[in-house]
Amino acid sequence: MKVRLNTDKETVRQVREGLKAKDGYCPCKVARIPENKCMCEEFKAQIADPNFEGYCHCMLYYKEK
Repeated sequence: MKVRLNTDKETVRQVREGLKAKDGYCPCKVARIPENKCMCEEFKAQIADPNFEGYCHCMLYYKEK
């Protein structure tokens, strides 16, 4: 299992700008709650799932099996 950044540099740049603008909260989610602080709880749960492979909600990270 490996978690890496998206290989699309433009996507990474845009998401990081959004994270800065929202004080570290996922730019794709409206609520500024602890569960949405990057790396969000949703993706942490996906990382824990041995069958999951794919991107986090905002496409910043990718989990490989």
